[in-house]
Amino acid sequence: MTTKRKRIGLRPLIMMPHLRSVAAIIAKGLCFGLLAVSFTSHQASAADDAAAPLSTLSRPLSAHEGSAVPSTMEMQPLMLHRPQRANFEQEHASRKVRHVADWVVDSGDNRSMPFAIVDKTDARVFVFAADGRLRGAAPALLGLALGDDAVPGIGDRPLSTIRPQERTTPAGRFVAALDRNLRGKEILWVDYDGAISMHPVITAKPEERRLQRLATATPLDNRISYGCINVPAEFFEKVVRPAFTGTDGIVYVLPETRLTHEVFASYDVEENAHRQTVSQPLPAQVASGAVRH
Repeated sequence: MTTKRKRIGLRPLIMMPHLRSVAAIIAKGLCFGLLAVSFTSHQASAADDAAAPLSTLSRPLSAHEGSAVPSTMEMQPLMLHRPQRANFEQEHASRKVRHVADWVVDSGDNRSMPFAIVDKTDARVFVFAADGRLRGAAPALLGLALGDDAVPGIGDRPLSTIRPQERTTPAGRFVAALDRNLRGKEILWVDYDGAISMHPVITAKPEERRLQRLATATPLDNRISYGCINVPAEFFEKVVRPAFTGTDGIVYVLPETRLTHEVFASYDVEENAHRQTVSQPLPAQVASGAVRH
């Protein structure tokens, strides 16, 4: 009801020409007056800024004021990627072993399981906890023949039929688990299909001098087995068995005739950290006078 009455009351004014002229003059006067007030206020504000004391202009901004100050550069946080590394304690290890161990820890390739690295070149085994902490290292006896591939179907053949050139310890990543062999001896199965396992050193043939081979400082006489990984009995009991009891694990057998990154798709953790860092967003340009909200 109120709206309708206002509309009816204004209609006669619109119909009168001279009243319309008066209304137009009043409206223009109001507009000029508002512009004058705005211009005067702007001049006064500029004069105040020019006359403001230097100490007032240069005083530190409060947290509330700083959030509304225009900025010509808005910095995106640069997140540094820190590489994760295996903990070798004081144990000596080759560059290839450290490369693979660091990659395993940094990438999580072991899937939170214990893991072991077999270095065929140096004839040594390194056993790690799931978090990459070294549990122990020891010398090892390996397959007689050099090479990184197993002969197809060799795991189903009797030992007497395996020729010397076929007695390799294959390279690769293997899911391993504790079990017992046909004689009831506990072993760590590495490659079940290839009949490759890690077990305490076998001394059934004294002429092979396996204990003496393990004790020498050189790896040159450590190639003697059919392919299995022989380790000292004490090392198996105190390191291998506790590490893999109640859980599967990963065994990485390093290659000796192929490149490491071809076998494991590994990477250098330092180079990867650098790539991760430089791939972060660069500082974002913000238009001058813009206010961050």
